[in-house]
Amino acid sequence: MEFKKSLLLQKKFNEFIPGGCHTYAKGDDQYPEFMPIYIDRGHGCHTWDIDGNEYIEYGMGLRSVTLGHGFEPIIDAAYRQMLNGTNFGRPAKIELECAEIFLDMIESAEMVKFCKNGSDATNGAVKLARAHTGRDMVGICANHPFFSVDDWFIGSTPMNSGIPKVVQDLTTKFFYNDIESIEKMFSENHNKIACIILEPEKYDSPKDNFLNKAKEICHKNGALFILDEMITGFRWHNSGAQKVYNVDPDLTTFGKGMANGFAIAALAGKKQFMDLGGIYHNKERVFLISTTHGAESHALAASIATMKFYQENDVIGFLDEQGCKLKDGVNKASRDLGIEDKISIIGPNCCSVYTTKDQYGNASQSFRTLFLQEQIKRGLLMTSSVISFSHSDKDIALTIEKMYDAMVIYKRALEEGIDKYLVGRPVSPVWRKYN
Repeated sequence: MEFKKSLLLQKKFNEFIPGGCHTYAKGDDQYPEFMPIYIDRGHGCHTWDIDGNEYIEYGMGLRSVTLGHGFEPIIDAAYRQMLNGTNFGRPAKIELECAEIFLDMIESAEMVKFCKNGSDATNGAVKLARAHTGRDMVGICANHPFFSVDDWFIGSTPMNSGIPKVVQDLTTKFFYNDIESIEKMFSENHNKIACIILEPEKYDSPKDNFLNKAKEICHKNGALFILDEMITGFRWHNSGAQKVYNVDPDLTTFGKGMANGFAIAALAGKKQFMDLGGIYHNKERVFLISTTHGAESHALAASIATMKFYQENDVIGFLDEQGCKLKDGVNKASRDLGIEDKISIIGPNCCSVYTTKDQYGNASQSFRTLFLQEQIKRGLLMTSSVISFSHSDKDIALTIEKMYDAMVIYKRALEEGIDKYLVGRPVSPVWRKYN
């Protein structure tokens, strides 16, 4: 593969756009040095870059494209709505239609407010919790990598430059599947914590009814329980992972897969909390989510079409089935090469990742870079192994074959030294203090 056009554009991207992209996970530092890859188009689970290279893509749109690129039922719905206008001076009927379908699917929620990105939704949830409780502190799950671009979360990361210390100190942490850490957090911050926020599941399932026990501790301490379903929503179950684990959150957030890549997210929850952002009550007003583009009608149409497609087709079952085929095939290939302790696919079938460890069994950015390098050479765009509805048996079989060939090089690097095979610098973690 050649990347002449992409390499020529790389400097200009970084000259005009800080970081060369609009989300850090797509940055140059997340990919092999001489393989920047700028996308031209996509169809299904295949993408083509501006140099004409074709890839089978996984984790499409940072997990937001669950059905496929250019998926016709969704594109058609958005297009038809665009012909009738996209944004008006008063609410459009489609806003209510989308809300009713969404609330019918997400059984725990009584009200919903749409916005453009997950950060707006989680920010709104935290604001409601603070307003309801009269408290300032937020408890976040330390095992979950991202909740918001807002200061209450970014202040807790190594990239906290520009965020006042007083704001940083308002966020505290607990650990997933560790009830004692939640109890300790509340005891050390008595009557100060407004809420906790966590994903229902990442790579490990909740143990010993963890989610409901965490909620119980929250309520005992006068705090709200917020589930962030940006990733689990529209992958674990049509009603979210909360349905799978029988937990009823006070507030919950969705995004990513709810419109197959179109920009829409949702803050939903119980009426007693959500209505604080309304105008028909006698309590102190809360400036909740108020965005010019939050209810763009074509994105709502895409979301309606996506939700209807989920209701009419077993998308959830398909994602699990295809994800299982990919996991089993790659892990068998890894075992056959004797490196299953270095490379393996882990996590839920519908939303998995792969490990990349060095000769000592430690997670390695250098070996991750090598693996990405060898995948890209073979036509895989695969920073994760997250499946979509467009990944056919043929795509998965071809992926396993290409992954095996990449693992052959990986094994040689383990035995002979990575410097012999890795071209350029290793990728870097997003969360770091300095470049």
